[in-house]
Amino acid sequence: MDAFWRRKTLSEMTREEWESLCDGCGRCCLHKLEDEDSGELYFTNLACRLLDRDTCRCSDYAQRFQRVPDCISLRAEDVRKFAWLPSTCAYRLLAEERELPEWHPLLTGDPNSVHRAGVSARGRCVSETDAADDIEEHIVDWPR
Repeated sequence: MDAFWRRKTLSEMTREEWESLCDGCGRCCLHKLEDEDSGELYFTNLACRLLDRDTCRCSDYAQRFQRVPDCISLRAEDVRKFAWLPSTCAYRLLAEERELPEWHPLLTGDPNSVHRAGVSARGRCVSETDAADDIEEHIVDWPR
């Protein structure tokens, strides 16, 4: 039988299936900047204070919206609007009717495959609470 992500749309998935799509890269938890005039998006290496920079998972997932009021909830009907999602994000890929990358944990069975593939934020970000300089000083090009 085909894997659930091949036979179901994002909106048809159970909560457990939806959550399992997250590859654990942590890049969605990095701050982004948008140019007000051009609309261009800039990625930074500044991580949300709740991001565990080793596991690249939220350290308080259940309470994230209470602790970080501007944390964004990903919903199936909104995924296409989120241009800031990494190009390798399973939610974005499936919304665009593309396949999961070969290193995705659902394909490998290994949650660390995302880190070995070099697409996660592990070792490449700093916590927003540790950054003393302006956010513009943290713009990077690696999350694309």
